Amino acid sequence: MRAPDRPPPGRRRRAGRCPVSEGLGARGELLAAAHLEARGYRVLERNWRARPSRDGLRGEADLVAEHEGWVVVVEVKTRSSLRYGHPFESITRQKIVRLHRLAAAWARAHDRDPRVVRVDAVAITFAHGGGPEIEVLRQIQ
Repeated sequence: MRAPDRPPPGRRRRAGRCPVSEGLGARGELLAAAHLEARGYRVLERNWRARPSRDGLRGEADLVAEHEGWVVVVEVKTRSSLRYGHPFESITRQKIVRLHRLAAAWARAHDRDPRVVRVDAVAITFAHGGGPEIEVLRQIQ
């Protein structure tokens, strides 16, 4: 019998990641995509990874969407409670800079104008045992 903390054969888990939080994160990304689509966003990609470049850019965009003429890279943060703070509190200045660089890289890779990209953030919290609370911050800097 397989140890409960190990992924099934053929599946690898990122180092340092908890299977519970990975499931919560994936669920959050699905909820965020549906929430944004209901508000006029068109999701183009999920979990887009930048290819390593000469300038060392690496990373992943949770969602890439179009909205009101913008290409939007969306960072999704999901929490099961507010015990460790609001989801937006975990988006650092360094992360915002990296997300803007990812947005420009996505635009270049897809022959889009990198001047019409923005970064939005979605916070999803399952607080108080109820349904998800979803908040959107547009054009974070």
